[in-house]
Amino acid sequence: MGSDSVTSNPFFEPSELPYELPPFARIRHEHFRPAFERGMAEQQAEVAAIGAGPEPATFENTVEALERSGAVLRRVRRVFDNKASSDTDAAFQELEAEIAPRLAAHDDALLLDPALFARLDDLFVRRGQLGLDDEQLRVLERHHALRVRAGARLTPEDQQRLRELNADIASRCIEFQQNLRAATAGAALVLDRAEELAGLPEDEIAAAAENAHARGHDGKFVLSLKNFSSQSELAALHDPALRERLLAASLGRGVADNGPIAVAVAALRAERAALLGHPSHAAWVVADGTAGTTEAVEEMLLGLVAPAVANAEREGAALAEAAGADEIRAADWQYYSERIRKERFDVDGAALRPYLELEKVLWDGVFHAAGLVYGITFTERPDLVAHHPDARVFEVYEADGSPLGLYVGDFHARPSKRGGAWMDALVPQSRLLGHKPVVINNLNIAKPPEGGPVLLTWDEVTTLFHEFGHALHGLFSDVRYPLLSGTQVPRDFVEFPSQVNEMWADRPEVLPRYARHHETGEPMPPELPARLREAENFGIGFRNVEHLAAALLDWAWHTLPADGELPDADGAEAFEAAALERYGIALPAIPPRYRTGYFAHIFGGGYAAGYYGYRWAEVLDADTVRWFRENGKTVRESGEIFRRELLGRGGSVDPMAAFRAVVGRDPDIGPLLARHGLATG
Repeated sequence: MGSDSVTSNPFFEPSELPYELPPFARIRHEHFRPAFERGMAEQQAEVAAIGAGPEPATFENTVEALERSGAVLRRVRRVFDNKASSDTDAAFQELEAEIAPRLAAHDDALLLDPALFARLDDLFVRRGQLGLDDEQLRVLERHHALRVRAGARLTPEDQQRLRELNADIASRCIEFQQNLRAATAGAALVLDRAEELAGLPEDEIAAAAENAHARGHDGKFVLSLKNFSSQSELAALHDPALRERLLAASLGRGVADNGPIAVAVAALRAERAALLGHPSHAAWVVADGTAGTTEAVEEMLLGLVAPAVANAEREGAALAEAAGADEIRAADWQYYSERIRKERFDVDGAALRPYLELEKVLWDGVFHAAGLVYGITFTERPDLVAHHPDARVFEVYEADGSPLGLYVGDFHARPSKRGGAWMDALVPQSRLLGHKPVVINNLNIAKPPEGGPVLLTWDEVTTLFHEFGHALHGLFSDVRYPLLSGTQVPRDFVEFPSQVNEMWADRPEVLPRYARHHETGEPMPPELPARLREAENFGIGFRNVEHLAAALLDWAWHTLPADGELPDADGAEAFEAAALERYGIALPAIPPRYRTGYFAHIFGGGYAAGYYGYRWAEVLDADTVRWFRENGKTVRESGEIFRRELLGRGGSVDPMAAFRAVVGRDPDIGPLLARHGLATG
């Protein structure tokens, strides 16, 4: 255990590092459990003291005291959550399974504490007489609403059942994630010869060899699965049998182990929603979002289905013709789509990659765009240790040189990291606590052999810009209270700023700076970006259908009523098939972006009944992109408005009010329809 024992647990005191960056060099596995135990006990005592306070409730002795509570738990929980996703192992997963239901019980204890709720309810009733400013009023209303939504007005008997449901759901979601991680690793394709990978670029074949070495298959080649259905290698592999194997491995993940968990979680969530007075889990979720009602969500999703399917069927007919077949197979769709892009639009996805090297994309693309739009600058801090040797720390400065926060980039895939890409806050900004932000982006870019260039696909470039949009939301947060910090906004709004940030990837002020050949420094041919946009429009039917299918699958699972007929434990696949058929989006050649067995967003993460939010937020995104282009202001002026009125406000204002403060009106769906080729007139 060494000298750094539990008695000197690094979570027990604030970090002395810049910006209170967690002291990762000192953190050991044995520190987590005692930090959780102390952290939960301390916060429970703090909340009990607030509820038992002898003085009448005031904003300061109740709401602000609550916002200050739980310092140790706050520190350990954020590091723990990041490690569980980005660098786990068997011992950590065992601890995670133990801690998850205990955390759920702790959260319930805080949300359902009757004495604390009585004080908050008293303040809420008298809120108009308290002389609160707008942010104080907002944080009071949010604390009150969160407790009402969590069951604070239920009877003690119903609250006890609610606690049981929450603990059960938390445990099963952890089990889903751990099953998925194991299933994804186990489904990786191990190949004996490089010739089997014919069609892949040389650097991807080299990365497959490096991946094999890391997994104990020296001399072989391993294709690991990404977290979504249609694997990127399908666009390049010449061998149709290998394409079929790769897609089958992807689609079959988690079916046996996670199907029953999905059924159980959906049933438990339906029961919980009924207990809380809602007809379904979806109804409970959207009541706290910007959509407001399930009818509004369904109108949006179902209105997109018919034109999306029509587009996809036109694409499919062209692909079948190119393949010389009556119809296109799912495993062949990306392969022939790439061929048509080459022939019709003279765009070769593989040929773009030498122009998209990670360091150039990061410094001269992502960071440069942030400087153009917001005036901020970046300096790498190799003296600051992150959670993994692959992760890098950057200090971020305002236009005047004053410090803003830290950005941590963990860009590479590894066996200990879950799939996908995401952002989190290791230290959320708060003026009350004196915290500047420390935010992190995790991606899953294949790591090349030592010294080799990290070449990206265009999708990976877009993903990096997207996730950095979330990071900006956290970095620019300028609020007093932790509850309102950064990305603490409704789930169907949180993707909006990140999707807006994607616009800079191919803007003429940005693309020519980073899109340069990694060996020669030659710029990407100037005609390629326009051809790339045309080629992307050809594949828009596929992308719309796969994403809508996933959103509607999520919706089907979470609109189940507690008193209705639920699937059998082994009925997940049949339920999925019936739901897609019912919604008119069951296309054999286009599987949902996520199937039930590996839909971690909804059965292992926070997007249950919220995956529609990507499309809901895209309405706002497309409209905002048009505003940036047509408002008559400079990019920098527009960036300041977007930062001041929206990114900096976090959850301290109504999100739609923030949107209107930027654009000057309610959102218009027209730009989204035009973007996806769905405009009808």
